[in-house]
Amino acid sequence: MTIPPFETIFAVPMTCESCIKDISGSLHQLSGIKKVTANLEDQLVSIEGTAAPSAIVAAIQATGRDAILRGSGKSDSAAVCILESHASHVENKVRGLVRMVQVASDLTIVDLTLKGVSPGTYYATVRERGDISEGPESTGGVWEAVKAKKEGTPCRGVFGTVQVDKGGLGTIFLDRPILIWELIGRSIVVSKKQDGKFDNNDADTLVGVVARSAGVWANDKTVCSCSGKTVWEERQEQIGRGML
Repeated sequence: MTIPPFETIFAVPMTCESCIKDISGSLHQLSGIKKVTANLEDQLVSIEGTAAPSAIVAAIQATGRDAILRGSGKSDSAAVCILESHASHVENKVRGLVRMVQVASDLTIVDLTLKGVSPGTYYATVRERGDISEGPESTGGVWEAVKAKKEGTPCRGVFGTVQVDKGGLGTIFLDRPILIWELIGRSIVVSKKQDGKFDNNDADTLVGVVARSAGVWANDKTVCSCSGKTVWEERQEQIGRGML
């Protein structure tokens, strides 16, 4: 299925027109980029196309600048899931991130990145429940697995596999016939096994709850009203925790 273009907005530190030129040039090297618009005053870059948000971040970072996703798709069409290890011996718990954007009435793109896990093949699945109090063991079975088996159809709760290289990095960008509202409140498990009994003390078994994410122009916050910190101060704290 052809993925229709969608818009993403990123906060990017820029000081002059040369910054915009560097960022635009790097982004246009990606496949699927249709349009890049930068606002120097607001420090925002808008991208239209079909490139994965993770690829866009990497392209911006290649210019020596950081990028924070501020919104994807239309209102109520985006979600995010921060994947964490429940292993007690892991210091930086955050080891993965899933961004999801509904780009059509029956189509959602999934952009999944893993970092800092051991090499190998990982399975990504949506689970029945959003209870991660006991790690993956409390999330229930694979979402719609029973229905798929009964009807003999592909299971929508199975996102697929991610290949992680020797450097501990793995990414996939795919589309699924799922609506965003069906995912909100559920959990995602990424592990070297697709189902069965998981080991909560396995550093490479990750779990997170799917939460609603801001649509394009729905999040213009530059300073947190709770902490008084700027988005960049928050970003540095998140990076210290292992955030991608």
